[in-house]
Amino acid sequence: MTHPVEAQLDEHLPADHKLITVYRVGAGLTGLLLVVFGVLGLIDRIGFFDTGGDTVLSLNTNGALSVLSICVGLLLFAGMVIGGNFASTLNITLGLAFIASGFVNLALLDTELNFLAFEIQNVLFSFVVGVMLMWFGMYGRVGSALPHDNPYWRARHPEQAAREDRARERARARLQARHGL
Repeated sequence: MTHPVEAQLDEHLPADHKLITVYRVGAGLTGLLLVVFGVLGLIDRIGFFDTGGDTVLSLNTNGALSVLSICVGLLLFAGMVIGGNFASTLNITLGLAFIASGFVNLALLDTELNFLAFEIQNVLFSFVVGVMLMWFGMYGRVGSALPHDNPYWRARHPEQAAREDRARERARARLQARHGL
């Protein structure tokens, strides 16, 4: 009989957990890259919804995409500053958004609805950044080989975690009895 996990995974990662560094660095570097791309796009004074093929860092852009990139980059940078579970969840969420954006903009290529001036290289960039952000955010949260002391593993396997805790407690009690403590 299986029991649904009622724990929210965000509540289980201790504040000083080593995984937080991965979440923070991933968010910060990706955010910095997006801010640089956006600022360079704005410096070129490209029209806000111009679809004329202006490029920055080999990616097509316009004013709208530049502003959007700066906003998302600053959000990721804020995730780095805040860190912890917020950065992890933010990375996963924005990773999914980048992948969705890649698919939507792939469908909009060569149409009048392509107001962000995407080209195929932008779509590929969205996919790569999306997967990368999801990897940063999911690192240590999902996988088949999480250690049993991992808070996410414990949240998903509460019965086995409780059995292991009881076994550890019995072993500790035997050890204390043996040494007269």
